[in-house]
Amino acid sequence: MATSSKTKVSLKLLVDTNGKRVLFAEAGKDFVDFLFNLLHLPVGTMAKLLKKQAMVGTLGNLYESIENLNETYFQPDKSKQSLLNPKAPIGSSDISPLLLQDEVSDCTVAKRFYVCNNSCDCEDDDQYFHYHPYVSNDSEALCPDCNSGMSREVGYVTREEVKEVELAAGEGGFVKGVVTYMVMDDLMVTPMSTISGITLLNKFNVKEVGALEERVVDMGMPEVFN
Repeated sequence: MATSSKTKVSLKLLVDTNGKRVLFAEAGKDFVDFLFNLLHLPVGTMAKLLKKQAMVGTLGNLYESIENLNETYFQPDKSKQSLLNPKAPIGSSDISPLLLQDEVSDCTVAKRFYVCNNSCDCEDDDQYFHYHPYVSNDSEALCPDCNSGMSREVGYVTREEVKEVELAAGEGGFVKGVVTYMVMDDLMVTPMSTISGITLLNKFNVKEVGALEERVVDMGMPEVFN
């Protein structure tokens, strides 16, 4: 289903030319994963995405108010960027390609962590070993134990890296790719089947099967949010 562009997917629409309406869309895993991803995104991220399409209403006004509010009005330990650019609570490997743009890519920025430059000795069962009890994301921080600099960088394993082996044999995302899905205009999603298609034709009171037309459309962010 996916097109050559990572930020576009293809949908097959069944159109009733007599009634001038789209009955349903035949979609693959990529589009369904995108729809399900929307439930995972923080409200602030959704507001930021929708704001560009001028569809947010009062939620957009709230977002704009935060944008315009001077940093001096925020508590010292708070940042308005945490409200304007909240991090998605999922790994980048679970994010739909449609959402892998500037709006959510900041949630996958590589992190750096540092430990004390001096090794700390500890005794356990008559054996000595070295370890660093403190970790910092600031290379200029000082060790609480020995007051030495904490500038020795240590490896940071991301959730995505841990899942790479698991995903190698899988597909990632939320739903299985071997299934074709039916997506209605009210965003009801069900597995596609001949019986469900016939039932839907009866529901919409389609009398002339010859009036049905199949169309393939490419969906990107602008089309999706409209």
